[in-house]
Amino acid sequence: MNVEELREYCLSLGDVEEKIPFGKFAKRYDSTLVFYVKGHMFCMFDLDDFTWVAMRSTADEIEEIALDHTAVLPGRKNMRLWLNVALGGDITDSMVLNLVRRAYEIINDKY
Repeated sequence: MNVEELREYCLSLGDVEEKIPFGKFAKRYDSTLVFYVKGHMFCMFDLDDFTWVAMRSTADEIEEIALDHTAVLPGRKNMRLWLNVALGGDITDSMVLNLVRRAYEIINDKY
């Protein structure tokens, strides 16, 4: 999977906006592409360093996936409900797409 394939998939989920919102906080974040549904973030990745994807999840789902996969990266405290996945690891591209769809559903259903 490449950047454009994941971008197109996210946009295909319906009523999705894309933005690069974090560059105003620090230049190192000016290539982080974020996807929103109903004004809330559900997925993000770095356009210049496409080695990871972060998507919304639940605490239980993050714990379950982390038990079975080494590609789950440690999360930040302020992003405790975000699943961070290293691309090219033991999580397949199709699983990444399923996790992105799940993230979309979590936010879409909540709002």
